[in-house]
Amino acid sequence: MWRGIMQQVLIDACGWVAVVDSGMNFDSEALNILGRPQLLLLPKVIEELRQLDALRPRGKKLLLELLTAKSEEVDPRPGAGEHTDDQLMDLAQASGMTVLTVDVQLKRRLFERAVPVLEVTKKKRLRLIEGL
Repeated sequence: MWRGIMQQVLIDACGWVAVVDSGMNFDSEALNILGRPQLLLLPKVIEELRQLDALRPRGKKLLLELLTAKSEEVDPRPGAGEHTDDQLMDLAQASGMTVLTVDVQLKRRLFERAVPVLEVTKKKRLRLIEGL
């Protein structure tokens, strides 16, 4: 249930791919769990999504126009490193953000630092995990 404070959600590339491939209504799912979250994209995630989108057939595109219209670009913190996962983890931990991902290794690293994870389940739903 929405708590009155807009939750910030950092989008990981594989998390967004899972959302699109599931066919879910992301807005409806997010509303049920987080209210109306503020979606945030790191430049490296946008770059990864564009590369992935270019490799997909026409009928399986990643709806990048929709994602960029609904989200805000945010820069990584200085010293966060060059790797996308490091940047996601650093910013989420420092700013109290949730990360949308299905990447097993990234989820493990986030859990170790008590960062909430929003994941896509096999039942094509979103699930918020706030700890191990």
